[in-house]
Amino acid sequence: MNREVVFGAYVKEYPLTQFTDLGLAKPLLKALADEGYTQPTPIQAQAIPGVMSGRDLLGIAQTGTGKTAAFALPILHRLAEDKKPAPRRSARVLVLAPTRELATQIGESFKAYGKHMGVTVAVVFGGVKYGGQMRALAPGVDVLVATPGRLLDHLGEKSITLDGVEILVLDEADQMLDMGFIVPIRKIVKYVPKMRQNLFFSATMPAEIEKLSAEILNPNPLKVSVTPQATTVERINQRVLFVEQQRKRALLAELFDDAGFKRVIVFTRTKRGADRVARGLEQVGVEAVSIHGDKSQGQRERALAAFKAGEVRALVATDIAARGIDIDAVSHVVQYELPNVPEAYVHRIGRTARAGADGSAVAFCADDERNLLKDIEKVTRQRIPSFDRRNDRHLGAATAAMPEPTREKSERAARPQGQKQGQGKAQPHRGGHAPKRNRNHADAKPGHRPEGGGRPAQDAAKPGFKGPSRRRRGGGGGGKSEGGGGSGRSVWSNF
Repeated sequence: MNREVVFGAYVKEYPLTQFTDLGLAKPLLKALADEGYTQPTPIQAQAIPGVMSGRDLLGIAQTGTGKTAAFALPILHRLAEDKKPAPRRSARVLVLAPTRELATQIGESFKAYGKHMGVTVAVVFGGVKYGGQMRALAPGVDVLVATPGRLLDHLGEKSITLDGVEILVLDEADQMLDMGFIVPIRKIVKYVPKMRQNLFFSATMPAEIEKLSAEILNPNPLKVSVTPQATTVERINQRVLFVEQQRKRALLAELFDDAGFKRVIVFTRTKRGADRVARGLEQVGVEAVSIHGDKSQGQRERALAAFKAGEVRALVATDIAARGIDIDAVSHVVQYELPNVPEAYVHRIGRTARAGADGSAVAFCADDERNLLKDIEKVTRQRIPSFDRRNDRHLGAATAAMPEPTREKSERAARPQGQKQGQGKAQPHRGGHAPKRNRNHADAKPGHRPEGGGRPAQDAAKPGFKGPSRRRRGGGGGGKSEGGGGSGRSVWSNF
């Protein structure tokens, strides 16, 4: 089977332009009108009719494409058409999600779309006490959204059964793989009745995920793909900036001199690194909060609320925030450290350019990250443009002493001594140790395992994070502005 042919192209295009053309139940159309939604996205237009007909679905879609509504709306339509009470301590619909944030967002979507139906929704994840979840599950619910680890705990405690599940949804399957959830998923599936409808979503389709989909889905599922595998959103203006490791801190502060950096997500590999980068930004006058697996649920919710409300300019995160957090108007994504897993790059930058907007992504690449960059470009099948300071002289003090960041020079430096261009394979990251996939459970207890890969790199952000002493709240203070004269816009506004 040629995977590119199966997954890399659109399936049949449905000639639908309005939600009213889909045959959805009236309560759903009323809820959509309340939200101001009139036209379905491509994945919604393709998936909803098939799911409403009862077919299994294999969807290849990145976050930000509207896939939550693509499965929530037809599921709610079925519940509206086939009204019956949920079995006690069970659910009619089970949705599995990799992280607390994504599970919460999916639950909120079901509540919003089903608000005129009286649908009952419960969300179960780790990091909080069991008592409230048990009480919510006891009478039975229409829709249960859960992370795999906590759901297995409830099954072990017999506070829930899955005997009443009619529809099983697996969202972000490839991230489930990265986080080590494939074995738990297989255990959970054994608790679910065999006679069921299955909806399977993944942004990429590695071999193990393809095997899992074959195990879960019934024969001849509807296949929907709205983007080729692991490609990046076209509306995102991407740049890689080659920078020495010790200069990353100053360069990050320099970026925030640009007033255009209004709402920015900064990604690090490790939890400790996220905290240090956030503290460092605060020290130079940039309001910042961090979010990662060691934060309590309350801390994470408060951090996200502050970022969404515009109370802070920067959200510094590990890959736990790379998917499932739907925040409007993120102007930039900065990859302070490149991810060990190439596919994570796609999901990180997918936090910007959402809902039809444009966005920008900046990746810092140090000497020991060049092979990671090559892996990313191989997976995304594109060459990420490098920012060349020779074409603009207004980069400010943070980059004044940087070597020319040309790709050719960087690639020469990345090759082993004596190896010519085109010879041999790229050397694995970190002295011959291949990057390991992240096996950290999103709902594990604090300190369970490090995020960002099996062997995290040493934090580039060291204690103190001393940067320029001037305050950086509105931008435009330090380096020269593009038009001169402190307009608050710098060279970084170009992308």
